[in-house]
Amino acid sequence: MMKIQSGVTTILMLTLLLCAEIPVHAADKKLTSLLAPYDEWYFNFFYPNALPADVTYVELLDTDGILYRYRALDGTIPSSTTVAEWEDDLSVGMASFNKAKNPPQAMHFCWDSVIDKKVYETWITFGYPVWEMMLTPYPSPWDAGVQEYRRYLLIGLAPEGRVRVWLENTKKPNTRLTEDKDIVV
Repeated sequence: MMKIQSGVTTILMLTLLLCAEIPVHAADKKLTSLLAPYDEWYFNFFYPNALPADVTYVELLDTDGILYRYRALDGTIPSSTTVAEWEDDLSVGMASFNKAKNPPQAMHFCWDSVIDKKVYETWITFGYPVWEMMLTPYPSPWDAGVQEYRRYLLIGLAPEGRVRVWLENTKKPNTRLTEDKDIVV
């Protein structure tokens, strides 16, 4: 579903985006189906209990070809319930600044791990399975007549450059996008 890789420059991101799975052209009929039926989606970064991390910069390319740059981000959130292993039922609240209009094609972010005193640069490339999950409505668990969307992306950051990514689900375990192991960057 996703690949996480280490990167060095923005040029590498632009090269990656030029070689993306689906070309980003407004006239492309396939792309029309990748535009969000909702106003915006949100992403939050969090870290396990007592292992602080801080995100300092994010670049995000959405499925409409819009490149977002975030220098003023919502704070990285501590998760007191994440101890010794990642929790799949985590909820970290709503973001104020960390948002975009359409699903992500790629994310690039820089972050500091306070515990191991290192700076990391992470690249995430999203594919069709993730876009499909974000764009497909499902019945609300509170009111079957209301349709909801998976609009909240959770990104866990841990020492040694370990990253995990989930789509948040309402009243269900979150959908893990990074398989069953930590990705080391």
